[in-house]
Formats: sequence, C-alpha cells, structure tokens
Amino acid sequence: MEAMIRLRMSAHDAHYGGGLVDGARMLMLFGDVATELLIRRDGDEGLFRAYEEVEFLAPVYAGDYIEAVGRIIKEGKTSRKMEFEARKVIVPRGDLSESACDVLKEPIVVCRAVGTCVVPLEKQRGESE
Repeated sequence: MEAMIRLRMSAHDAHYGGGLVDGARMLMLFGDVATELLIRRDGDEGLFRAYEEVEFLAPVYAGDYIEAVGRIIKEGKTSRKMEFEARKVIVPRGDLSESACDVLKEPIVVCRAVGTCVVPLEKQRGESE
C-alpha cells in the first residue's frame, strides 16, 4: 500500500534566506502521508510514534513542487513501520520570467525517512476501502 501527496512550496514555507524551505516541512508532509496510510489500513488516523532515520539530501525552495510518498513496510499488532521519500518534481525558472517553471525529467530526492506509527487495537477497523 502506498500513498502520495504533491504540493507547491509557498513563500510562507520559506524559513531561511533565498527562499529556502525548512527541512521540517518535509516531515510534516510525511506525517500527512502516514495519516492517509493508517486510514486506508486501519480506518483510523493513528499516532506518529518516532522517526528512526531522516536524511535531508537536497535543498527545497519556495516555488518547488514536492511529491511525498510513503508505504508501510512492516506491521506489528499496533505498529506500522513506514518508509518515506520526498522528491522535487517541478522547479521555478526565475531566470526566464517570474512565472516560468520546468518539469524535471528526473525528480530530485530531497528527503528520505523511516518512521513508526501506532494505531491502538480498539481503534483498528481492518483495511478500509
């Protein structure tokens, strides 16, 4: 099972000079992906327990389109271990004009993570449709 979210980073997301987006924004996207996975799997939003591993691999800027994907890789009685990847798929081209953008031929992986979520037994409803 896999879930994906794609959105454009806004000027509001930029936290540092030059329009650089805070890496924590990628973790927020992963949280949204995890929530969808848990709803699809258990019929409940569950709770994010912990990240085991987080790698920030490339910068993200305001105007970039980011695609965040995740999948469940291991299941316990209440735990769901997941892996996530965020990719830059469209970039602004301010050098051409203020509204120009390019779709990247090859997405740029900007962040990877592994984390675990928990859905208490009493809230699990089996795989949702």
